[in-house]
Amino acid sequence: MSDRYEAVRVRITGRVQGVGFRIWTRDEALRLGLTGWVRNEADGSVAALVAGPDNVISAMIERLRRGPAGASVAGVETETVRLEKMPTDFRIT
Repeated sequence: MSDRYEAVRVRITGRVQGVGFRIWTRDEALRLGLTGWVRNEADGSVAALVAGPDNVISAMIERLRRGPAGASVAGVETETVRLEKMPTDFRIT
């Protein structure tokens, strides 16, 4: 297990809008102690920035692959990003 901190930008596609995906994502991130944000995109996808220990981010990404009840996740793309300042909370934007 690692305690290295990182940040990952995530793009989730499929039936992910109108099913409570953002609220579910925020709740899961808070349960795991992660920070960042989640938002709907104009193309129908959901975008998120998830920051915290890399092993916990991996657990969050696995949860995002399943999504909440009612969602149908077709794909999850991730990109590690460098942040000058880590977020202090997790919010829906």
